[in-house]
Amino acid sequence: MELLVVGSVAYDSVETAAGKRDDMLGGSATHFSLAAALFAKPGLVAVIGNDFREEDTTLLREHGVELSGLTTANGPTFRWGGRYHEDMNGRDTLFTQLNVFESFQPRLEPIHQDASLVFLANIHPGLQQQVLDQVKSPGFVALDTMNLWIDIAKEDLTRVLQSVDGLFINDEEIRQLTGRRALVKAATDVQQLGVELVVVKRGEHGAIVFHGEDRFYVPAFPVDEVVDPTGAGDSFAGGFMGYLHQAGDVSNTTIRRAAVVGTIVASFCVEDFGTDRVSTLGMNEVRERYEAFEELVRFEPLKL
Repeated sequence: MELLVVGSVAYDSVETAAGKRDDMLGGSATHFSLAAALFAKPGLVAVIGNDFREEDTTLLREHGVELSGLTTANGPTFRWGGRYHEDMNGRDTLFTQLNVFESFQPRLEPIHQDASLVFLANIHPGLQQQVLDQVKSPGFVALDTMNLWIDIAKEDLTRVLQSVDGLFINDEEIRQLTGRRALVKAATDVQQLGVELVVVKRGEHGAIVFHGEDRFYVPAFPVDEVVDPTGAGDSFAGGFMGYLHQAGDVSNTTIRRAAVVGTIVASFCVEDFGTDRVSTLGMNEVRERYEAFEELVRFEPLKL
């Protein structure tokens, strides 16, 4: 096992300006896995209920996701519902039903313990630490987090950050974590904990990547219509980490390409509800949009 993700598998009910869908396959680890599967065969560690649909298990398996770590518990699968604002930048949570996810305790199989790349998706930092305690000698570990954990488990989060190589976090969250308004200073504070890579996600405004002393801004790829933003950040991370796996290194050049790849995959994610678009995505489409992105941001040297 070379790429491992630990997080949530869920059913989402979403309302956007484009419509409404109930009980869609979702969850942070699901979106990550389907995006990463374009470049790797990720291992997935998560918990589902005994109501989980066989067709969804089949979908993951057919995309090459390794599912020995997907355990079934007695009870319903984690469910979340949200309504997005008209501009798609904000949303209101309608309900959160943790169900079997509430008692999730990640246990890694031997195949997962040998993972070289590990992504700790958005779960309690105490659980993220449990995973770190079980993996043997990963070459690169990154995690995602959210404002809830910064509110109620900041000490645990700070501790686990000292043991990872990368952090994926949005601009609001990193300001909350560090108390800094300026993103550059906020990212520097996080790097001083020992985190080499800090990826600050900014929604429709793209992302800023801090890798050691290197800084890189990647804009979001403009799409004709945003249908559903759910899972875009996890798809970004999946594309990013999947490309790192394929490239086999974490040089500045590779990190920059990975950020663009993540942006491209996320741009496909928002074009349809849930996992519908990424689950049908082909590598030729990724290449074509990558080339279009290159043209979009290309400019000539200034001549004075």
